[in-house]
Amino acid sequence: MDAWAEWKKSFDAWEGATAQYLEHWLRSPLVLLPAGAMLTAVFKTKAAGDQALEAWWSLVGLPTRRDQERSLHALNQLQSRILDLEEALAELKARQGHGTQR
Repeated sequence: MDAWAEWKKSFDAWEGATAQYLEHWLRSPLVLLPAGAMLTAVFKTKAAGDQALEAWWSLVGLPTRRDQERSLHALNQLQSRILDLEEALAELKARQGHGTQR
């Protein structure tokens, strides 16, 4: 038999047994509870760091990400209104142009 086929067969057997064993352990509360607690701690640390960074940016006088998003939203609203007004103005000009040509 081919050496590659033999190795592949043994690898597949090892991988199947290992996957079954790891899946059993990874579903265990002995693994899930500490992993969940660690993930919660990481997210709390990230949130605290983000808050501290935002406070620092505000203290320096620079806009935070939230401030920039608000400004961008307001800018997009204004741009949309300007485009609507330009379209309405173009329609009025077109109507006046048709009215004077008659």
